[in-house]
Amino acid sequence: MENSTMKTGNPVANEEDFQKVANKVSTITIIGNIALSLLKLFAGIVAHSNAMISDAIHSASDVFSTFVVIIGIRLASKKPDKEHPYGHERLECVAAIVLAIVLLITGLGIGIEAFKTILQGNSDNIQTPGILALIAAIISIASKEAMYWYTRYHAKRIDSSALMADAWHHRSDAFSSIGALVGIAGSRLGFPIMDSIASLVIFVFIVKAASDIFKDAIDKMVDHSCDEEMETQLRNCVMRNPNVHKIDVLRTRIFGNKIYVDVEIALDGSITLQNAHDVAEKVHNDIEKTFPKVKHIMVHVNPAKL
Repeated sequence: MENSTMKTGNPVANEEDFQKVANKVSTITIIGNIALSLLKLFAGIVAHSNAMISDAIHSASDVFSTFVVIIGIRLASKKPDKEHPYGHERLECVAAIVLAIVLLITGLGIGIEAFKTILQGNSDNIQTPGILALIAAIISIASKEAMYWYTRYHAKRIDSSALMADAWHHRSDAFSSIGALVGIAGSRLGFPIMDSIASLVIFVFIVKAASDIFKDAIDKMVDHSCDEEMETQLRNCVMRNPNVHKIDVLRTRIFGNKIYVDVEIALDGSITLQNAHDVAEKVHNDIEKTFPKVKHIMVHVNPAKL
C-alpha cells in the first residue's frame, strides 16, 4: 500500500511583516551609510588619507547594496503564481549574489590603487594623514558595528539571507575601518606607506566578505541539503510517531530561505488506506509545527517489510 500527502507549511513571519521589517532596516542603514560616506570622503580628502577615501567608497557601495537587498526581498516576497507555484524565494539569493559582485568590484578597485601606490615606492611624496581621518575612522568603526548587529538581529528575526548578507557587508566595512585606523595611525607615527597598506587590508576583508556571501547564496540556489544536525532533528520528529516503523528515505533541500522536505516512512502493511493517510498527515503536521522554516513537506508511505 502506498499513500502520499503534500502540503505547504507556514512561513516564519507573514509577508507583510517580513516586508515592513526589511524596509525599516534598509531605510535606517541607507541613511546611516550616506552620512558615513560623506563624512569619510570629506575626511579623506581634507586629511589626505587614501585609506579613508577607500573606506568612503566601501560605505558608498553599501548604499547601493542595500537597494539591491530591498528589491530582492520585495521580489522574493511575491506570492506563488501559475508560472511560479513554489514561490519566488530564490530571487533573494540573486540579490545576495549581485551584492557579492558589487563588493568584489569595490574591493578590486581599492586593491589595485593601493598596489600602485606601494609599487611606486616613493614614500616621500605620500602626505601624512591629518587627525580628522583618525577621528572619522573611529566614528566609522562604532557606527558600522552598530549597523551590523542591528541588521543581523532583524535578518535572523525574519530569516532573510539577503538582509544577513547586508549585515556582513556592514561588518566588513567595520573591519576595513579598523584597517584604515591602523594605517592612518601608523602613517602619523612616521610610516606614511602604512596608509596604502591599510587599503590593501581593506581589500582583503572586502573580497573575503564577497566570497562568503556568494558561496552561501549559491548553496541556497542549487538545492543544497540541510546540515546533518537539522536532518537528525527531522528524523527524531518523524520517529516520535509510534506508528512509524522506520524512515526509508529522507531528503531535504534549501529553497531560498525556506526548507523543502521529502520523507518516505514505513508503516504496517495491513492497515487501511485511510489509516495510512492519517499517519502521514500527522507526520506532516508534526514537522510543520516543529520547524517553521519548512515550507513544503512530502510524506510518502511504504508498507514495512517484515
